[in-house]
Amino acid sequence: MEATEGGNNNEKEKKEENAMEDRVGDGGRRAATRRSGEFFPELCSPAPVRLTVWCKSLLFNSHGYTVYDDADGRMVFRVDNYAHNWRQQAVLMDCAGHVLLTVRRCRKILNLKESWEAYKGDKDVEDMVREQSPLFKATKDLGSHSCTISMFTQDGFQPLLGYRMSWSREKECSKIYQSAANTLVAEVSRKYGSMAKLLDKDVLTLRVQPGMDQALAMAMIMITNSMG
Repeated sequence: MEATEGGNNNEKEKKEENAMEDRVGDGGRRAATRRSGEFFPELCSPAPVRLTVWCKSLLFNSHGYTVYDDADGRMVFRVDNYAHNWRQQAVLMDCAGHVLLTVRRCRKILNLKESWEAYKGDKDVEDMVREQSPLFKATKDLGSHSCTISMFTQDGFQPLLGYRMSWSREKECSKIYQSAANTLVAEVSRKYGSMAKLLDKDVLTLRVQPGMDQALAMAMIMITNSMG
């Protein structure tokens, strides 16, 4: 009887140790994913991806975006916003209408800086601010043609990895770089149709490099276009 109880205790301790290792492992994987800038691993392609961004919502009288994959024509993202303050807050959804990111504009700091924060999921922003840290924060100096994107870990600390986004209104293009290596990870420009003819200004091409989170790139475009 005592041997049986001892064996059961050992098995129980082993299960607890395995469960602890799994939790630690999951936390490490989540932290590594956050550090790499991959919020949605399923949206990080091993090959370059080209998306068509239509700066219009499919819903009548709504501000937003509709994004398609050029390879197969399927819808990837959508943004529908009826609110009058659509430049202040917007949600990025997948094709099924599930909210991936909530992007909100922060108050200006002494009228010298503008900033935006992105949170995962669809919740009341005020509750988000109290309950969780943002996934990333974009900051732009007044009058600047670029902004810096700081990524945050689960506990709210800022790791080394970040991004820089620059744009040119004259060339009508934007580029996103990984700051540490100054590597181009995504770029957006006016889309060309047949016979190399430029389409309307509200039709863009988003090119995303391998490993870059497409939702993150799209959120950055939303931030750029919300600037006054």
